[in-house]
Amino acid sequence: MRFRHALQGTAVVVLAAVCAQAHAADSFVIKDIRVDGLQRTEPGTVFSYLPFRVGDTYSPEAGAAAIRALFATGLFKNVSIRTAGDVVTVVVEERPVIADITFSGTKEFDKKKLLEALTGAGLASAHPYDQALVDGAVRELKQQYLAKGYYAAKVTTTVTPLPRNRVNVLFTVDEGAVAKIRSIKIVGNKVFSERTLLGLFTLSTPGWLSWYTKADQYSRAKLNADLETLRSYYVDRGYLDFQLQSAQVALSPDKDSVYITVNINEGAKYVVSGFKLQGDYLGLTDEFRALVKLKPGQIYSAQELADTVKAMENKFGEYGFAFARVQPVPVIDRVHHTVSFTIDADPGQRVYVRRIDISGNTRTRDEVIRREFRQFEDAWYDAGRIKLSRDRVDRLGYFKSVKLGTREVPGSSDEVDLDMKVEEKPTGMLGLGVGFSSANRLSFNASLSQDNIFGSGNNFSIDLNTSSYYRTLALSTTNPYFTRDGISRTYNVYYRTIQPYSSQGYNYTIKTPGFSVQLGVPFTELDRVFFGLGFEEYRLSLAPGAPASYIAYANEFGDVSSGIPLTLGWQRDSRNSALVPTDGRFQALSAEYSPLSSLRYFRASYQYQQYVPVTRMTNLAFNGMLGYASGLNGRPLPVFKNLYAGGIGTVRGFQQSSLGPQDAQGNALGGGRLAVGDIEYQFPFPGSGADRSLRLSTFVDSGYVWGAGQKMSLGDLRVSAGLALSWISPIGPLKFSIARPLRDKPTDKLQAFQFTVGTAF
Repeated sequence: MRFRHALQGTAVVVLAAVCAQAHAADSFVIKDIRVDGLQRTEPGTVFSYLPFRVGDTYSPEAGAAAIRALFATGLFKNVSIRTAGDVVTVVVEERPVIADITFSGTKEFDKKKLLEALTGAGLASAHPYDQALVDGAVRELKQQYLAKGYYAAKVTTTVTPLPRNRVNVLFTVDEGAVAKIRSIKIVGNKVFSERTLLGLFTLSTPGWLSWYTKADQYSRAKLNADLETLRSYYVDRGYLDFQLQSAQVALSPDKDSVYITVNINEGAKYVVSGFKLQGDYLGLTDEFRALVKLKPGQIYSAQELADTVKAMENKFGEYGFAFARVQPVPVIDRVHHTVSFTIDADPGQRVYVRRIDISGNTRTRDEVIRREFRQFEDAWYDAGRIKLSRDRVDRLGYFKSVKLGTREVPGSSDEVDLDMKVEEKPTGMLGLGVGFSSANRLSFNASLSQDNIFGSGNNFSIDLNTSSYYRTLALSTTNPYFTRDGISRTYNVYYRTIQPYSSQGYNYTIKTPGFSVQLGVPFTELDRVFFGLGFEEYRLSLAPGAPASYIAYANEFGDVSSGIPLTLGWQRDSRNSALVPTDGRFQALSAEYSPLSSLRYFRASYQYQQYVPVTRMTNLAFNGMLGYASGLNGRPLPVFKNLYAGGIGTVRGFQQSSLGPQDAQGNALGGGRLAVGDIEYQFPFPGSGADRSLRLSTFVDSGYVWGAGQKMSLGDLRVSAGLALSWISPIGPLKFSIARPLRDKPTDKLQAFQFTVGTAF
């Protein structure tokens, strides 16, 4: 045994001596370093990665480190080191450089975006060719096609060598046919029908709009979102034990069809047995208790519980507690199928707003935005005032989007900053009005306005109509902050010429010059009262065949009439948006009184609009309008001041201002009483997602105008129904409608298609 150990020890000593001699033989002081094989790379680049220099001692370890460093650059395909005497030679083989990357057969994806994605992954022109990166790009491109339902997609690459060690890379794609969802089955549902549940899904089987919505193309992300919607639907209706057991996706052998089967277990329905509040409620427990939406005996709803928490957090925010914590803790009784919950609240520390920052307003001045704020800097945080500030800025109508967020101040526990981010939109508006009638007659008018001229918040508009029948030149300007208190001032100057058309030619002309000034006084955050004074003149030129009402008026009061109307108005606006409202209410009451000069009359109107959310993306819209006009001091109502209805804004499907009494030639005369009622169901345009600038609606309109001495009757109301498209376009809000009368008379003038610039109605 001792002999064996002695022999082993001798062997180790001999081996060590041999290794020492070998190392001494491989190690030497470097007198020169050379580089072979370079074509494009500068020698200095190679030298910068070598761990040794002339005069250093070379060793095999240093050589191995040099090889690893040069490989890591990705510039070289092969690297080796040779030594001869005291000279080190680095031999490299450069990777080819990519001259160009092209795509063939890619129809589903934009080639420019594909190139940008490859560049981000390190694969681009003038970069070294790397097969691993190319293989990764192929795999990623296939995944993108799979996500869009192209399960038969094939991607191949062709690398073409070029002179000077360059290559072209071609990605050839055979997209194949997109796989369609042929069926979606839900198994295990007993309470709700499969049709009801499938109506919650964004995915669907092919339909008439599938070419646009692509809802029949399978996507794992969309399916997961639909399954979460399904889960929320059950939990919001009391089914706390709802389980999504599996979601099976089967692909046909030809990869052309997808079949989805969802297995669920509904579980039992739970009822709220009670609740209690726990924690610090600022001594306002009763006020917070009133915010609880779930009451004992109600079906449990996760959404209503979330709404309760949100309402409580907002309530704390109104008292300056911006970071209040409200935590509901449910206690489930699975034996009796009841649930109770405790709402624990910790208001935290009261904070105040240090600074308000505004960004995104490339044209609109900061002052125009800041003057709408009701939350001030260096004041206590108030959630209600912050929301009001956001809504007021949004109601200006100058921005596509308005976002107001809260940011903590580093190093401070009782301060926050507010960040308002806006996105400008074109505020210049080109107004167009076109109608197509059953008699193939086309009407046209135009206007140009700038709601936010030079970013000042002031409005300036020109209304120009050059049609043969109705000519207008009108200028208007509004300063919404004529005073620091928010009193607005509006000037109007206009000159109008009306030449109605009949089969006998132009049978009368009305020329109307005039001007007015109006002040708007804010009384509350939502209410504004308007006071105005104006002057107008009406010059009649009658020809044979003119309407009898105009002839009678001219015979009694002359060809020239003038008036000095006084106006009084009230407006309340609580809508969440001026251009695309989905919630809130708008009311406007106006009165016009002219007791002096030859035009003596009284005219009043009231408009009411209500927007009611139905789902997160849809809403109902109601519009009602009443009008009344009458002469004063025993005089009849001047024919120029009659009320009119028909067309977009009142009753679609009928020619503009055509409803009501008519003369023998069929000309609309208007009247002294008006009633209009509209209802719309508004929803996003298919495929537009959450974009509110493009929306569809179905509507039912009704209305009529009654003349002097005519008894008002609901039987006279004209009714129409149809489909409308609203688009907040670069030239302003456009609205298109196709309507069909549901109740009309043979003498009515119909227009199936209309479009104009306007608001929601």
